[in-house]
Amino acid sequence: MVETFEERLNRILPRLTSTELLNNKGLGNEIGFYIFDYPPEREMEMRAFLRDVIEPRLAKHQPPIRAVTINLFELAIGVLEERKLLDKAIAMQRDKGDDAVLASLRSVLKEDKLAQRLITTIDLDNTDLVLLSGVGAVYPMLRTHTLLSALHPLMKDKPLVMFYPGRYDGMSLRLFNRLGDDHYYRAFRLVA
Repeated sequence: MVETFEERLNRILPRLTSTELLNNKGLGNEIGFYIFDYPPEREMEMRAFLRDVIEPRLAKHQPPIRAVTINLFELAIGVLEERKLLDKAIAMQRDKGDDAVLASLRSVLKEDKLAQRLITTIDLDNTDLVLLSGVGAVYPMLRTHTLLSALHPLMKDKPLVMFYPGRYDGMSLRLFNRLGDDHYYRAFRLVA
């Protein structure tokens, strides 16, 4: 029997608060990276659920779970603003198109650099769980499978959950259920 989106949403919080997930237990020495995939057309509901249900309940959990939510789109925009490139990128996109602006931003928004930036924005020693959102909005500036690979050596023993608008079958990611497979096999599905 296939679960509805709402039924899958209701299974998120018990997984996030489980000792097994928070302590990386039962993973066979793998890093605790998880993906919650969902239908892209449910993006607004997913955002609201993350903001209105998951984040507040994690904070109120006893003992409190120190979760940090990173919106990847906001992270990328912050990097561009900091480097005073956002207005230039917008003008370039208008004048030369998407391909030109993406090519020019590639070195600034390289996944290994963004992984380092992400790590510096959180205090891993005082964080129990990292939640990543904004995956659909940041595409095509950022490839999430490459970012996850870059984060592996940086996350220590902290679990990470990426909310993904598309399909993850345990082997590959299909953003928006349309774009070609990005092979990534080191994460677990948060809920089946």
